[in-house]
Amino acid sequence: MNESAARAQTGRRLFRSSLVVGAMTMISRVAGLVRDVVIASMFGAAANADAFFIAFRIPQFLRRLFAEGAFSQAFVPVLSEYRATRTVAEVKALVDAVAGVLGAALLAVTALAVIGAPVVTLVFAPGFAQMPEKMALTAEMIRITFPYLFFISMTGFAGAVLNSHGRFAVPAVTPVFLNLTLIAGALVASRWFAEPVFALAWAVFMAGLIQLLFQVPFLARITMLPRPRYDTHHAGVRRILKLMLPALFGVSVSQINLLLDTVLASFLPTGSVSWLYYSERLTELPLGVFGIAIATVILPGLSREYSTRSPEEFRHTLDWAIKMILLIALPAMLALLLLAAPILSALFGYGAMNPRDISMASLSLAAMALGLPAFMLIKVLATAYYSRQDTRTPVVIGIKAMVANMGFNLLLVIPLHLFWQVGHAGLSLATTGAAYLNAGLLLHGLLAREVYRPQQGFGRDIGKMAAAATLMGVFLVLLLPWLADLGALAWHARAARIAVACAGGVALYFGALALLFPAARGQLRSLLRP
Repeated sequence: MNESAARAQTGRRLFRSSLVVGAMTMISRVAGLVRDVVIASMFGAAANADAFFIAFRIPQFLRRLFAEGAFSQAFVPVLSEYRATRTVAEVKALVDAVAGVLGAALLAVTALAVIGAPVVTLVFAPGFAQMPEKMALTAEMIRITFPYLFFISMTGFAGAVLNSHGRFAVPAVTPVFLNLTLIAGALVASRWFAEPVFALAWAVFMAGLIQLLFQVPFLARITMLPRPRYDTHHAGVRRILKLMLPALFGVSVSQINLLLDTVLASFLPTGSVSWLYYSERLTELPLGVFGIAIATVILPGLSREYSTRSPEEFRHTLDWAIKMILLIALPAMLALLLLAAPILSALFGYGAMNPRDISMASLSLAAMALGLPAFMLIKVLATAYYSRQDTRTPVVIGIKAMVANMGFNLLLVIPLHLFWQVGHAGLSLATTGAAYLNAGLLLHGLLAREVYRPQQGFGRDIGKMAAAATLMGVFLVLLLPWLADLGALAWHARAARIAVACAGGVALYFGALALLFPAARGQLRSLLRP
């Protein structure tokens, strides 16, 4: 097989895998939106909702470090190398040792957090100290939700093993169980509690256990069901720990920035934490479906190409991933920016969620939407570093982004809060600015080392995507008067109008791409493969 045919075959494989992961993740994210609609309708942005979102956000943040962040980025390259160069028995021994060490560390962290829940609350939501009832409610829910960290991180470990074996669909669809369990908790179990929000906390606990148990038979099917063994002297474990410790910071900068936003939001008016939560949930839809999906698919391949010394294939795979990210990120950014208020109204504007909550949440959503391309690119660009087992560079870049984020917060949050009472939007703008700095520095490092080199015509292709997205944006602007005051309509009328706007925008965008890439089966297909 010649080089061109081999690359085409690789492109088709990556594209098919991305579609599978994206489709499974889409199912999960849609279920997540339904979950958030139910929670918004029942709890709105009141004090008890703020308390739950803090109690849920802390283990979720740590889960992203383990399940989607540093652990996965450190574990998968080492596991892929073992699979390529070692025996099956040695691979199984690595899996057993990692399961034992990771599980023990998670149990210790979980126990400390449950015992010290009030301290954890003070650390992550210091503003609640001025509201004793809100503080106590948050601490009680942290004791219930924190074991989720153990369950879901072990689920992430299982998913990393499955991904390294090319089983992408099961890990991608697993989060559906979290959403279904929370929906059941809100609609059914909430009536069993004097404080209904506790039903959500217990639903989080149960969801973690269910997700872990769901993956067990699939691990058994590939003979990789671990027998945990605590062995910190195992060579593979030591390498993973060496890669993981700095990666805990480097790969999760955007999540750390969002967590810092939550800390600062606890000092802002009641509702600020919830407004940020609903905004982040919508931003995470394209980020999770496409950004994380593409990063997940390319990590084993990039690790293999690096370990087998295939720099050109490495560059082509990375070039393909960047194009795919921008193909989706550019129109998604414009759509969320322009339709922030109508989308929030259609999804969450019911029951306890009042028009002021929608208006406030739309400001932070628009600010986050501006950073969507950067958020998505970080996932792919950081993956390129970690596939090469380079943890130092993302850490240095992450420190710079963290410092910038805090500086942006000081510049934006204080004046926006004092003069317009919209400090939460300043938090989102600061995170967006830091994300672009992070992505830009990551890209510059890859280019400077010639690890990545854009293919011929890269700039032209991105320009055409931008032109098509701009045309879609003009169409959405013209529709804005038709989408105003959706709160006065029934839910099905709101949904219908948003569906028409989104469907029309998507059709116009891809129709414009078809015109800008005349040989649709040639140039456009080449755009979607290395």
